[in-house]
Amino acid sequence: MAHGADSFAAGRFDTGFPGPYHARAMGNLLLDRRTPSELAARAQVIEFKDVLALFPRLTEIVRTDLDGLAAGNRPVDWRAAEVTGRLEFGFADAQRALPALTGTVRTTLDAVCQRCLAPMRLPVAVELGLLFADGETTAAEPGEFEVWELDEPLFRPVDLVEECLIMALPFAAVHEERAGCREPRPAGADPLTVRPFADLRSQMEEKN
Repeated sequence: MAHGADSFAAGRFDTGFPGPYHARAMGNLLLDRRTPSELAARAQVIEFKDVLALFPRLTEIVRTDLDGLAAGNRPVDWRAAEVTGRLEFGFADAQRALPALTGTVRTTLDAVCQRCLAPMRLPVAVELGLLFADGETTAAEPGEFEVWELDEPLFRPVDLVEECLIMALPFAAVHEERAGCREPRPAGADPLTVRPFADLRSQMEEKN
């Protein structure tokens, strides 16, 4: 799955429905394969509270980062980190031709501070504003969205959420305040050149 960097001027969601279509109690709509148009036509709303283990690529990135810690410092339950969010599908134009997605996704991951090499908690938050493109969308069309191009007509929301979270990872995770660093960094190490998440993202993209 790839996305473009184009963005559009302000538009509106025009669902034509009296209310949103919420996720059913049974099952997980994040895992269903649908077209963006199907979800937009339903004005589908997906509110979710899952764990990191549901996202295998992100899980692998976190695992590789934590492998740098001594066994005694490695969090035991890091795969149980909560991933929460709300996804709202609709149309970005009155003609109902441009399916779009808005929403938020949040999590707090276990990571390694690149300043002190100690474990830390890393908040990650993503604000979504995506316009699904089929290769024919033009810059003249309305919408204040980032264009997201799908490789196939059907997609799973879970894959989109995972990719957005991966892209939101910092180049180098560090404690927000130096006072939070518990150990001095080894001499000669430059935190500006150590960017494990960036390197891991590149590796994951090469595998796909």
